[in-house]
Amino acid sequence: MPTVSPRERVVIGIGAAAAMFVGGYLFLVEPILTRSRAAEATVPLREATLERRGPTAPLAASELQKIVKESLAAANVEVRSERVLAASDQQGLLEVPIELTIVAGVRDTVAALVRLERADRLLTVKSLRIRVAATGQARDLLTTLTVSGYLLSSGERAAKADGAPGGPQDD
Repeated sequence: MPTVSPRERVVIGIGAAAAMFVGGYLFLVEPILTRSRAAEATVPLREATLERRGPTAPLAASELQKIVKESLAAANVEVRSERVLAASDQQGLLEVPIELTIVAGVRDTVAALVRLERADRLLTVKSLRIRVAATGQARDLLTTLTVSGYLLSSGERAAKADGAPGGPQDD
């Protein structure tokens, strides 16, 4: 078997380093940049969604109930109960939570959660409890979840309308 000369070793080392650099860029840096660009693109859409919500918490809660019910109905789950919880201020955003109790099989429950995650509005699942609906019927799950929607609080909305500091600046 022929030996590799020192010059060939240097060329092979430079080629391996170049391949590692290109591979690192393609598999590490590029996906991170792509996610960052996608996140930057969704920020204006999310802000517009927050501004479109109703001017008060009850109107936003009503809209949130409608969105969640449509998503759950498309996933073939039965909504047993729902209630609107108290709204809270979360650093300039008004969080409007609703608590739902649904009954469905495992696949339908997962499908419902996926639909809520992929909703075009900013929704977060704050709590999730899953248990068997009846001891003898292990195929149905009773799921209690708290879903929160967000809207700009009245102080942030007024600051943005006046162009005061704290609102987005125009360049």
